[in-house]
Amino acid sequence: MDNGIECNLRKFANDTKLCGMVDTLEGKDAIQNDLERLERWVHAKLMKFNQAKFKVLHMDRGYPKHKDRLVREWIENSSLKEKDLWVLVEEKLNMTGQCALAAQKANCILGCIKRSMASRSREVILPPYSALVRS
Repeated sequence: MDNGIECNLRKFANDTKLCGMVDTLEGKDAIQNDLERLERWVHAKLMKFNQAKFKVLHMDRGYPKHKDRLVREWIENSSLKEKDLWVLVEEKLNMTGQCALAAQKANCILGCIKRSMASRSREVILPPYSALVRS
């Protein structure tokens, strides 16, 4: 699968990510050529891509956004953020969205703990808090 790929190719379980810098026409062409190589590889192995899972996440640096093709169809652009291995990756690469999601989840669990405990003493609340919220 990696043979002849110019850009960065990341694989984890059944997910594959193709990453590259598109600040020049050559960078755009390199990504498109790599997508075509991957398409040929999949065809040779009698496999299929799940095109519903294809996304393009542009890390904005002021460069114009372009569209890529795979299997003669345009790959739909994603929103400004995507979840990748349970981590929220945003266009500007800041962690505010990820932190907000973690805080919201922790507050929900803490609310469940508070509602289910008869006592609010430190000795009663601390063990479930340490096990469920802090983790």
